[in-house]
Amino acid sequence: MTPRAGEPVSRGVWFGFAAYGLWGLFPLYFDQLTASSAWEILAHRIVWTFLIAAVGIAIMRQWGNLKAVVTNPKVVATLAVGGVILTANWGIYVWAIISGHVVDAALGYFINPLVTVALAVIVLRERLRVGQIVALAIGVVAVVVLVAGYGQVPWIALSLALTFGTYALVKNRVGPYAKPLVGIGVETTVLTPFAAAFIIWLQVSATGTLTTDGPLHTWLLVLAGAVTVAPLLFFAASASRIPLSMLGLIQYVTPTFQFVIGVFIDHEVMPPARWAGFALVWCALIALTWDSVRAARAGKTA
Repeated sequence: MTPRAGEPVSRGVWFGFAAYGLWGLFPLYFDQLTASSAWEILAHRIVWTFLIAAVGIAIMRQWGNLKAVVTNPKVVATLAVGGVILTANWGIYVWAIISGHVVDAALGYFINPLVTVALAVIVLRERLRVGQIVALAIGVVAVVVLVAGYGQVPWIALSLALTFGTYALVKNRVGPYAKPLVGIGVETTVLTPFAAAFIIWLQVSATGTLTTDGPLHTWLLVLAGAVTVAPLLFFAASASRIPLSMLGLIQYVTPTFQFVIGVFIDHEVMPPARWAGFALVWCALIALTWDSVRAARAGKTA
């Protein structure tokens, strides 16, 4: 991928930092919604994201792309599967944040690049380079260390990494066909009727929090859609302006912010085994990053 002609690469870099920075700050946002259950927050996130995407498609006049997508059954089916996987990722993430597992969420997004490489081998039958093999081996050791330290599998981190990695794989199949707003709009369309029905049921049964916990809480729930869509648009703007290798380095901003929030703001406990596990993951990411940069340079030279 090459930057757009006539545009400075720095603009794409700033868009990338904006996208991954906002994703990294999500724990601070969802921490304000602890009066709601993870299911209620998830339902609002789906509904308001769908509405924001629909308005965005109308404003940006992306009807042509929307028509091309919805008239292609294979693309629609792929996006529908992606929507279900993305919803699972959102649900686990929101539950982790409001339950005080921000560091586990950060670990999930730290190991996500390793999971992406593993999926490329398992699903796409890609051959690994030496640096990637080393990174995956260190990542496996890190998980073993964390299991030994916790006494259980770090399921939150692994679930987030697997769902987001699988979602990225699905999106890779439809990337050329659907623009970001159209893609997220179609994905959320699949689950919006169920999410809307759930919100209505909560309100009717007097167990919902949309109108019971003050105007700030109401607005935070409503703004879940804008908060979700904004970094996606920044990401799309960045991906079209800078090389993929550069974007891959910027992605570590997200789990770094989450880790800092979990340790220094939420004061989550960090026993030695957890520090050791994180240290190994960081070593794996260094190896993976070094290999990616070297491969990118080799490709450019060729």
